[in-house]
Amino acid sequence: MRRLAVLLLLLAAAPAPQALPVEAAQVVRTLPHDPDAFTEGLFYKDGYLYESTGRVGQSTIRKVDPETGRPVRSITVPPPYFGEGIAPVGRQIVSLTWQHHIGFRWTLDGFRKLGHFTYRGEGWALTSDGKSVIMSDGSASLRFLDPATMKERRRLAVTANGQPLDQLNELEYVDGEILANIWRTNDIARIDPATGKVVGWIDLTDIVRTVRPTDPDAVANGIAWDEKRRRLFVTGKNWPLLFEIKPPRG
Repeated sequence: MRRLAVLLLLLAAAPAPQALPVEAAQVVRTLPHDPDAFTEGLFYKDGYLYESTGRVGQSTIRKVDPETGRPVRSITVPPPYFGEGIAPVGRQIVSLTWQHHIGFRWTLDGFRKLGHFTYRGEGWALTSDGKSVIMSDGSASLRFLDPATMKERRRLAVTANGQPLDQLNELEYVDGEILANIWRTNDIARIDPATGKVVGWIDLTDIVRTVRPTDPDAVANGIAWDEKRRRLFVTGKNWPLLFEIKPPRG
């Protein structure tokens, strides 16, 4: 009994887990976005946004003028494929499909198809840290892939306050962190790529209120980082607006 009492006292004295910091997204400016774009992937390169859209028969990969929201180039990802995430690899784009276990390579200039690769499980999103292509599949794990072969190098278990965090959707690598939309939430997780631990959150609630989506599938999804000018962009599926927000504090 005495040992149990001591144990209970120690547990009572132990500090509660510290809450992860939450930053409300601070909008710098608002830009147009195609409301017909069911956004699945987004990245910024050389003055343009590159965007992938989903749904069978509506899947595309686009090069978009960020000032107007209009595509300057587009290619269809044909049925039966449901287009998912994209990422740049040198002068190529790699893209995923949702449930067909196949991805594609395209030229960055011209969107000419170069080939394909395969993977197990679902394809949700991609980003790159410059050494590996990072892939989400909807689970609480991220895959790190060889850019040359798209073969898996390792997996990273993602946790928030010690609990597995799944539904990791669109990804972007920003200042040594992996940012991930959490599907059907207003949250972006900031993930340490060394440990998999969430180190903080970006709250998009005020932005979502501005958009006022009526479709339950029109969720926040799409993160793009302009490293040179330190601009962070976010949008969502079928949103009419793209938002530049302040990057998270370190």
